[in-house]
Parts: sequence; structure tokens; C-alpha cells
Amino acid sequence: MLRETIDIPTQDGTAEAYVSRPDEQDHPGVLLYMDAIGIRPRLRDMADRIAGWGHVVMVPNLFYRDGSIKDLAPRDSLRVPGNREAFFAEAMPRVHAFVPELAAADAGVYVGHLQRLPGVRDSPIGCTGYCMGGALSLRTAGLHGDAVGAAASFHGGNLVTDADTSPHVVATRSRAHLYLGHADNDPSMPVEKIAVLEAAFEAAGLTFVSEIYPGAAHGFTMADTSVYQADGAERHFTALRALFQHSSMR
Repeated sequence: MLRETIDIPTQDGTAEAYVSRPDEQDHPGVLLYMDAIGIRPRLRDMADRIAGWGHVVMVPNLFYRDGSIKDLAPRDSLRVPGNREAFFAEAMPRVHAFVPELAAADAGVYVGHLQRLPGVRDSPIGCTGYCMGGALSLRTAGLHGDAVGAAASFHGGNLVTDADTSPHVVATRSRAHLYLGHADNDPSMPVEKIAVLEAAFEAAGLTFVSEIYPGAAHGFTMADTSVYQADGAERHFTALRALFQHSSMR
């Protein structure tokens, strides 16, 4: 496995990004959107695992306007429930400040940079995102239909809003294969919102799978937190690998 941290110039500064690749051969690219906790060992491990399937995976620091990967990393174990809540109290202002207009501008930069990385095959890329990153994955698929062949959201929050920039609205422009893995104990994406999303995707004629993971809480894929669900995390890896294998990325 080949790993490095790179710098990506943007209109508002420089975003660090973790890049993982299986070898020096050419492979399809994957853009991995972090959760609100940011880039830390768990995200790097997940990127490495996806890279092992035969992909070049790039994980940008979405909060580069607020600080570096090191500056924003958790200082205490998030497996302790109180620590997790305390960290999110600190992180949520960054999440709220990352408005759709900023996310859309950054997405174009990230897609283009990934496509130009050495070893990235000239083919559609894949996207996957977690929590807030799930919304970004769907938006990227909708905004960059020619570039994205597959996109996934896992325990994505607020995927359905009343705004024109709602992830479920923007994603209807996508031509990618889509997968959504919802946590069934997630107040940020209740079943009635899941139904609205599915109806919109069906009306748009999208190719998608939308599934609820039983007994799973928001953030269930994250092994470094108190809400981790091992079975759900492994199921998510299986679903994601199948999505990438059966899309136009290949």
C-alpha cells in the first residue's frame, strides 16, 4: 500500500488530503468524504481498505478553512460517550458553516484533482461519504454527472431538506449508480425523510439501492466511537465494494 498526504489548492486556501493506493499501477479513483470528526486513523484505515480493492482513494480535509488535519483532530477517545458529545459540540459550528455553496465549489476542485492524480485511470470516479460526507457524496454525483460513476452515502444526515440545494434534489441529476445505507436510529434522517428521498430517486429514474441498517445509530461505521456497530460496518464495506464493481467505474 502506498500512502501520502498532499496539498490541494482551492479558492479559499489549501486543503490537505490523504491519498492511498494499492500499487503504482493505474486504478479508478475514489473520493472519500469524511464525517464531522475529520481525518484520523479510522478514516485512513477505511481509505486503505477501499484502496486494497483496486482504487486510488483521496480523502480531503473538508474543514481546511478552520484548521489543519492535526489541529482539528480529536484529543480524547470518542469511544467514551461523554467525549463524543463534547467533541461534536465543538465541531458542529464548522459543520453549519460549511454551506452548500462552499461544498459545491470544493467538490469541483476535489473531483478535478483526483482525476489528475498519477495512477488514476481515465474513467468515472467513485464517491463515498459518511454522516455529513454522505450528503456531499450525493451532491458531487449530481453536480458532476459526467465524472462520477458510483456514489454512496452511509448514515448520511439531513439528506432531505426543503431547499433547492437539498442533497436528494441535487442527486436527481446524477447518472451514477447510487447506494444509501441509513441508520435506523438516526434523528437526522428519519424514515419519513428516507421515503421522500426514495420517491424522488424513483421519479427521476435513478439506479439506486436504499437500505436501513437495523440497530444502527448515526455514525455506526466509525470504529473509534461509542456508536460503532461491527456488523453494520462490515455490511457497509460489502455493499460499497459491490457498488464500485458493478458501476461504470470499471
